[in-house]
Amino acid sequence: MSEYHIPVLLDESVSALISSTSGIYADATFGGGGHTGEILRRLSPEGRVISFDRDSDAIANKPDDPRLTLIRSDFRWIHNHIIHQGYPEGIDGVLADLGVSSHQFDTAERGFSFRYEAPLDMRMNREAQMTAADIVNGYEQEDLEKILKIYGEVDNSRRIAQMICKARETSRIETTTDLGKAIEGALPKFAEHKFLAKVYQALRIEVNQEMKSLEKFLSGAAKALRPGGNLVVITYHSLEDRMVKNFIKAGNIEGKVEKDFYGNSTAPLKAVNRKPILPQESEISANTRARSAKLRIAQKEE
Repeated sequence: MSEYHIPVLLDESVSALISSTSGIYADATFGGGGHTGEILRRLSPEGRVISFDRDSDAIANKPDDPRLTLIRSDFRWIHNHIIHQGYPEGIDGVLADLGVSSHQFDTAERGFSFRYEAPLDMRMNREAQMTAADIVNGYEQEDLEKILKIYGEVDNSRRIAQMICKARETSRIETTTDLGKAIEGALPKFAEHKFLAKVYQALRIEVNQEMKSLEKFLSGAAKALRPGGNLVVITYHSLEDRMVKNFIKAGNIEGKVEKDFYGNSTAPLKAVNRKPILPQESEISANTRARSAKLRIAQKEE
């Protein structure tokens, strides 16, 4: 298994996940296999892990362990796959480490980072049709503004959208460099990287439909858990963290609590930690990706 990604909050997340060493667990975001490997290390020979990833690069990291089933799929379909694997009554825990892997950021040709000259791609599933270049060249100005504002919380999202549309009138925006030149007049001095990170986050989320996948995943994960099973999610930005927090609280991403005839919440999960667990300073120093990480833990109602 290649070491291409440093897992965040490894001990904290896996410890929260495992309730029985002979249990059945899902790692919804296999990536470099760090979390899956640690789960397998802690399980007995009777335990099993079902892992998911839509990136072919990640699939290549599969370790040779008979207790592991690795499925190439968007994690939004987790419930269907768990049933297909023979567990209609549910499994003991589901873990998801959201966001982009270190490998995806560091592989220039994937186009996830403005640090490299590369095609504007950003697809987690390389067989998917739409790329970031398709978005910046094909979306209407109003739609560009919307995704920049909502998914990236980009200041001056209207101006950025206008600049992109103006630049593409001259020639198609194909690369990270092209995009940088198109909006360089709006980049704030001494904060260019932070601003670009928000733009790239917005485009990446739209390319991969991350918010829609996350919503379906949360619903599917709740259904895939047996009563008493654990859901463990690591988030990296406010949009996804809010969705996870709201779903745990209310069973929907809006956070609207619904009650039954007796006044009890109908949410399928209950929060184990009211406040998210954050990485230690030592981990943040060793892994900058950990800087924004938050760990939320919930349990399926009995």
